[in-house]
Amino acid sequence: MPQPLIEIQALYKTYSSKGGNVPALEDIHLTIDGGDIFGIIGLSGAGKSTLVRCLNFLEKPTSGTVRIDGVDLSSLTPAGLRELRRSVGMIFQQFNLMMQRTALQNVLFPLELQKADRKKSEARARELLELVGLADRAGAYPAELSGGQKQRVAIARALATGPKVLLCDEATSALDPTTTASILSLLKQINRELGLTVVIITHEMRVIESICNRVAIIDAHRIAECGPVEEIFNRPRSEAARRLILPREPARAMAGKRCIRIVFDGSSSFEPVVAGLVLEFRTPINILFADTKNVGGHAHGQMVVQLPEEEPLAERMIRSLSARGLTVEEAEGYVE
Repeated sequence: MPQPLIEIQALYKTYSSKGGNVPALEDIHLTIDGGDIFGIIGLSGAGKSTLVRCLNFLEKPTSGTVRIDGVDLSSLTPAGLRELRRSVGMIFQQFNLMMQRTALQNVLFPLELQKADRKKSEARARELLELVGLADRAGAYPAELSGGQKQRVAIARALATGPKVLLCDEATSALDPTTTASILSLLKQINRELGLTVVIITHEMRVIESICNRVAIIDAHRIAECGPVEEIFNRPRSEAARRLILPREPARAMAGKRCIRIVFDGSSSFEPVVAGLVLEFRTPINILFADTKNVGGHAHGQMVVQLPEEEPLAERMIRSLSARGLTVEEAEGYVE
């Protein structure tokens, strides 16, 4: 059974300003198990980046407890905290590479700070560049690398000290969708092969869906919801979760404003759901939003449709969808 690796209890972070105290985090409670790929998602200003920086005390909490592998970070001396940070790697949105150093030299840097054996360190750095797919770019400078390659170097550097945890603060936000997918695939590989716990900070639900097994949704400096990704995606309880999963759309030209969200969780076959309803009830249906994919003949994703204004007809359509084994819920407030 997985054991907790990171435990956060009653964590608060407040900043002082001329206008008074400004809360950044309030009463945060989280447990992240060893081996998890754990997502923390929220809109800009929600507090997610502050939270990830509190995990390794780059930001010291105002109050509360952060434990990593049973060690209370607030109990450590500065030297003890530096030692613990070797077990917590971190990568950032803008890569934070040293431009005057080659890819190999960037990966070597944390090992140089430890005054590790030069020959062993270089062998380790080359091994990590091979792991991230950049063995042939060891001598390249950051200016000669693409965004995705820079992030791969940053990942290799974060792994140099053999961490137990890898913190990723908006690590794919500056990348295009194809490159993002390749970086997420690499993080999955690292999690699987090295047994590394990965914490992903993002504002994109697509990132959470594609890589994480558990997620915490942070809203207005507090945890609004936490649980398995599939459970929260299929049955979001908080308004914050619904906003992230179901972006709002303007109303389109059709009578009636009742909208439903159809969730495809892989248990139903991928069939033309909307076309089936139109043929069955001989009434048009307005598709407002769709994000679905076919995996082995089974449907995954979601769709939002606008139903006809006749209430009895709308109810019969919902019953028909439910009879097919689909999850159907009201999408209140979706149409503006």
